[in-house]
Amino acid sequence: MKKNELPQDPSVLDKFTKDLCYVVDESGNYTTGLSRGWEVKAAALDLAWDDIKERTEDARQRALKGDVSPLLFFMELKLMDLDTLAGYSGFWKWQIKRHMKPAVFNRLSEKKLKRYADIFEVSVSDFKNVKANED
Repeated sequence: MKKNELPQDPSVLDKFTKDLCYVVDESGNYTTGLSRGWEVKAAALDLAWDDIKERTEDARQRALKGDVSPLLFFMELKLMDLDTLAGYSGFWKWQIKRHMKPAVFNRLSEKKLKRYADIFEVSVSDFKNVKANED
């Protein structure tokens, strides 16, 4: 691709990052150029973020209904899996799975709730009531 043909289509990550691409300059030499993005990549990112938003909203509704604990919602919101949350929290994965059950979650100590709330950057009250500081 020639340097002057490098795509500059805006994407959802436009304000945060640019893609480094190898291009051919006017002399026919390989060099690097920065791209804001390209339409195909932007479409793929939009689909991925839509899926994440859908999963997060589903987890919120399930938590509000009492089918799961608020822990699942915050894990989805912060894009965490069991391994990641176990690493941050110090809880074993099997403990986190248990904490996703509303009956178990409702018996968690304030200390454990605070540990989770700190990881998710919310108050304990907001954590228990499925309220996030979404920007």
